[in-house]
Amino acid sequence: MLDPFYLIVNSAAWVARLLPCGVRLAQLRVKDAPDEILRREILAAKALCAAAGAQLVVNDYWRLAIDLGCDFVHLGQEDLETADLTAIRRAGLRLGVSTHDEAELERALEAAPDYVALGPIWPTVLKAMRFSPQGLERIGEWKARIGDVPLVAIGGITLERALGVLAAGADSAAVVTDVTLNADPQARARGWAAMAGERRRALETAGSRG
Repeated sequence: MLDPFYLIVNSAAWVARLLPCGVRLAQLRVKDAPDEILRREILAAKALCAAAGAQLVVNDYWRLAIDLGCDFVHLGQEDLETADLTAIRRAGLRLGVSTHDEAELERALEAAPDYVALGPIWPTVLKAMRFSPQGLERIGEWKARIGDVPLVAIGGITLERALGVLAAGADSAAVVTDVTLNADPQARARGWAAMAGERRRALETAGSRG
């Protein structure tokens, strides 16, 4: 089960800063860095998450994730085309895959992922996107398609929008700038963690009744 609060950051320093705020699930997404720096960042983030009992997801660099003994990797569609999925599975890595349209969803499901990400839900300032915002309705459509596979929603999600995203069918809400660009990132992360805790308790209560 994925935590409802899925933090995405670009350095181990951010991981160290925000883990004490209650983060249980963090993706390390470092772009265009030399191999030496990537190794150092991944190893540092891995150690931090292990000590805190949090789950680390490595973005893109599946070879390094295997070499460094990580247990979760996230691939975009371009990475999915070139990655050695057999090697990833042989190493015991769990796999998350990004999707933006029907064709990408079909391609992702062929890889038997451990979660599927859908985005952008709303416009995002993080990067230029060639896909239009998906909206809340698409979340429900995607979840109906993938069934028990966890669904991660990403793109323009704020703490104020998170409960609506989860109610629409997402299992987890991924967040970047709502935390890292906040005037008080730690306080914002604590707010997200509190929301996630309430969501977990609600799901546990519903499960026990069912």
